[in-house]
Amino acid sequence: MRLRSLLFVPGDRPERFAKAAASSADALILDLEDSVVLERKAFAREAIAAWLGDSPETPCFVRVNPLGTAVLADDLAAIAPYRPAGLVLPKADGAAAIRTLVALVAQAGAACPPILPIATETPAALFQLGSYPEVAAHLAGLTWGAEDLPAAIGASSARESDGGYTAPFSMVRSLALFAAHAAGVAAIETVYPDIADTEGLVAYVARGRRDGFTGMLAIHPAQIEPINHGFTPSEAEIEAAQAIVDAFAANPAAGALKLEGRMIDRPHLEQARRLLARAH
Repeated sequence: MRLRSLLFVPGDRPERFAKAAASSADALILDLEDSVVLERKAFAREAIAAWLGDSPETPCFVRVNPLGTAVLADDLAAIAPYRPAGLVLPKADGAAAIRTLVALVAQAGAACPPILPIATETPAALFQLGSYPEVAAHLAGLTWGAEDLPAAIGASSARESDGGYTAPFSMVRSLALFAAHAAGVAAIETVYPDIADTEGLVAYVARGRRDGFTGMLAIHPAQIEPINHGFTPSEAEIEAAQAIVDAFAANPAAGALKLEGRMIDRPHLEQARRLLARAH
C-alpha cells in the first residue's frame, strides 16, 4: 500500500467522505477520536461502517479511540467486521499497545488490519519507541503528533514563532523517524496545521522527505497534491538512482566507485535502492 498522503476526515461527516476520496489521497483516515464528540460517536461509527460496506476504492484507515477508553470496544465492534485497510491507534505506547489492539480486534471477531500508531502523544510513549520492531509485522507505518504531547507536559507550544519545532519536539520528531526506520516501516510525518499556507506546506513536505519521512498526514483535500508531489521521486532522481544501481551491478566487487565525477559507495547504493522502491 502506497502511503504518501493520508487524509483525516471526521467520522461524523459522511458527506465529506466522497470528496476526500476524490482528492487523490493514497488513503483516508476516518476519525472516531478527537474530531468527534462523545455524543456523535455512535453516528460516526454507523457512517463509517456504511462507507466501508460499499467497498470504496481508496484505502480507508479508521482512527479508533485510545486503549483504556470505554468507547474503544464499541469502535471495534462496529468497524472491524468491515475490514478497513488499517487502524490508526492514538496515544500508542509501544509494542504492548499494538499487541493489545490486535487481541481486542480478535475479540471483536475479525483479523486485525495493519496498524498505524501515533507513537509520541504521551511522555511515557517516548520511552517505548524502540519496541516497535517487535511488532513490525502488524504495522502499516509509524507516525507522531505535535499537539497532545505539549498539552500533556504543560508546554505552551510545540512551535517557534517561525513555525519550526521547539527543541524538545524537534527531538520527538527525530525519535519517531528513527523508530519507524528501526522497525522497517513507513515513516509518516505529522500534519501541517495551516491549511491556507501552501508555500509553507511545500517547504514542510520537502524538509520531511529530506530527513527521511516517506509520507505525511493531511487535514484538508487541498494539501494532498503538494504532499503527493513532494513525496514522489522525480524522473531525474529515478534516473540518478538507477545509474548508481547499474554501476554497482556492473562492478559487484567494488566498495566504492566514481560516477559522473563523484565518488559513491555502498550507502549511496542503499539510498538509491530505497528511492527506486518508493518510486515503483
